[in-house]
Amino acid sequence: MSEAILLVGGKGTRLRPLTTHTPKPLLRVAGVPLLTHQLARAAAAGVTRLVLATSYLAELFEAEYGDGSALGLELVYATEPEPLGTGGAIRNAAALLTSGPREPVFVFNGDILSGVDLAALRTAHLASGAAVTLHLTRVADPRAFGLVPTDAEGRVTAFLEKPGPAERITTDQINAGCYVFTRAVIDTIPTGREVSVEQETFPGLLAAGVPLHGVVDSGYWLDLGTPQAFVRGSADLVTGAVASPALPGPAGDALVLPGALVDPAAVLSGGTVVCEGAVLAAEAVVEGSVLLPGARIAGGALVHRSVVGEGASIGADTTLRDTVVGARAAVGPDNELVPGLRIGCGVTLPPAAIRTSAAPSLLS
Repeated sequence: MSEAILLVGGKGTRLRPLTTHTPKPLLRVAGVPLLTHQLARAAAAGVTRLVLATSYLAELFEAEYGDGSALGLELVYATEPEPLGTGGAIRNAAALLTSGPREPVFVFNGDILSGVDLAALRTAHLASGAAVTLHLTRVADPRAFGLVPTDAEGRVTAFLEKPGPAERITTDQINAGCYVFTRAVIDTIPTGREVSVEQETFPGLLAAGVPLHGVVDSGYWLDLGTPQAFVRGSADLVTGAVASPALPGPAGDALVLPGALVDPAAVLSGGTVVCEGAVLAAEAVVEGSVLLPGARIAGGALVHRSVVGEGASIGADTTLRDTVVGARAAVGPDNELVPGLRIGCGVTLPPAAIRTSAAPSLLS
């Protein structure tokens, strides 16, 4: 048996309005919740029991997954009474673990899409004898991240803050948000207060001389915390750029779920996903986008790298580029929305209301 903790308590504020009524891990990515992809990959790696560390809209997780048997897992739920940070959430969830003190426990961040070999990560952890093994990834510009250098044997040597503009970058390795803990180490995290595993737990262990191991994997990795990344991750799953056992259909240029109605004269490309109940009229063009359940796209509309929320409608001859349309919003015909615009849940835009670059970035 292998156990895991999956951190799904965040509010997903960078993804508003998509997360107004739905936790980020339950947002549809390539047709199913992001969390379903993560759970399926964990099960494929041999995880049999998993604790979901919840907080924001916690009741929706159990309503979606129940006991986890449909995914071949035993799921249990740990809800934070108040936000505890990443370390505090791990410690709170550990009360529901059954692993012995020397056994490995996976810990995953709930907003990461990754192709890392989880079974190999666990094997590396056991072979190294480390207290914690971190999945590290390389990025072209690491200035937005904390840096994690390692020595020739893979031992973590430091945890460095985000480098300033004038600072010399010593490594392009960053924390990828996936760990293997030796169970006893989790039990040393303080209880009853907020703890950051990145800023307190890991640096504290390193300062105390506790061995930490890093496994650098240069494969697919994406933080789905922004609308642009959310759309890209969904498209990458649909096209097969990253694999998932939970993809509800074959990889290809588009994924149309059962119950969607797509006119033969509509054009889909770029890893677009059309969820159940969505309707696309003739001559609608949808490129690399996510159409959530019940979305309606009228004829002649162009939707490019955008998200159209549940029950939202886009009028004829309207253009969306890098846009987020909230649930049940209605965009009238002949609009040309400014790239990056976010339209709140239930908002209505009349015909040709926005055709200039002076529009605000959020309409709610």
